[in-house]
Amino acid sequence: MPAPHTTVRRSLLVASATALSLALTAPASFATPSPSTSPSTSPSTSPTPTPPANMSRVGGERLGRAGAQVDLGTGAPVLPKDLTARSWIVADAESGEVLAAANAHWRLPPASTLKMLFADTLLPKFPSSEKHKVTTADLAGIGSGSSMVGIKEEETYTVHDLWLGVFLRSGNDAVHVLSAMNQGVDRTVAEMNGHAEELQALDTHVVTPDGYDSAGQVSSAYDLTLFARSGLQKKDFREYCSTVRAKFPGKTSKNDKGKTVRETFEIENTNRLLSGDSDLSVYQGIAGVKNGNTTNAGATFTGVAERGGRVLLVTVMHPGKDEHNEVYKEAAKLLDWGFAAAGKVRPVGELVAPKGSAQSIAQPDATAPGANDGTGPGAGSAKSAAASSGGSSGMGIAFAISGGLLVLLAAGAFLVNRRWPLPDLMRRRR
Repeated sequence: MPAPHTTVRRSLLVASATALSLALTAPASFATPSPSTSPSTSPSTSPTPTPPANMSRVGGERLGRAGAQVDLGTGAPVLPKDLTARSWIVADAESGEVLAAANAHWRLPPASTLKMLFADTLLPKFPSSEKHKVTTADLAGIGSGSSMVGIKEEETYTVHDLWLGVFLRSGNDAVHVLSAMNQGVDRTVAEMNGHAEELQALDTHVVTPDGYDSAGQVSSAYDLTLFARSGLQKKDFREYCSTVRAKFPGKTSKNDKGKTVRETFEIENTNRLLSGDSDLSVYQGIAGVKNGNTTNAGATFTGVAERGGRVLLVTVMHPGKDEHNEVYKEAAKLLDWGFAAAGKVRPVGELVAPKGSAQSIAQPDATAPGANDGTGPGAGSAKSAAASSGGSSGMGIAFAISGGLLVLLAAGAFLVNRRWPLPDLMRRRR
């Protein structure tokens, strides 16, 4: 974002904060409206290649339509050819504008991209330095053929080690150990479903915390993008998802001198836009986020990249072309298109804010005229509520404002907070 705009936004925040301190003497309560939705198909882990006729309209009416949705302006490039994914989305991570999408709310098996929601839910619970000795019960219930980082029973790991195993190797064993620390898989699943609802990710139903194929476990390209955007508000999340390689603890043994030593081995991030591969270069500006692949879900991927001060999010689910690294190749094409098209396309929707943030209080109805172009009844409305954004959690504290003198400041604060700015990313480049 250009510096002058940032200065204006900061000025508005300061002015609004001053006004808010005066407004606290007249509190009132606001109910967060439910997002506008239309019926969606029942969860299925065996989807047909045909998208459902009716999908959710959270984020905008066009996002509930089947097929590619884009609104090209003058000089905008056309969408990439040969996109075979069943569902995809390209969005501005800061403003939340959806630049283009296809079947964004199609409920599909997410595979290990669901670990973004797992991390966003559990990361704040345990300090990275906390240690845990793994028991047999901790590793119970891991699905056959799961991706593993190599955790051993009776060995001790730090929480930092476990999160590296989750993000770099997509280790279901690391997920189960962290779930055990969180009083079990059932509690973790319940908390993940609750957090998804808070994020307004209403296409998602969690059955397993690791994304392993299970009946009824679904998400969507839209929801996975919400998970990434929320997770990226957290410093630890940004660091883990952008780490290319790390040393991971192995088994404990005694050396020739009888001294107890702990072996280590190297793990590499399986996000091939971040780590590269024989047929794929590291993507310029890539900074995470998470990939997945199962027989039923196919390949899934959510990525975030920055170029020229603009941060884009992309999600691709289940490419139809059966080629090596196809999900990354299609994601790279969409990111290239997004950087070239930004500022030249009209958004077809937006990434909604969590229910707990003031942005959702002032959010115009997704189906209302002008809801996505800033001209609808929610833009600058005297009914908007000013807010204070909530730091790394991405949650805001809503304040009630009454009195005509505060209407202009309230509208200004709304314009600032509806952008829900993303903190600086850790950018790892070769």
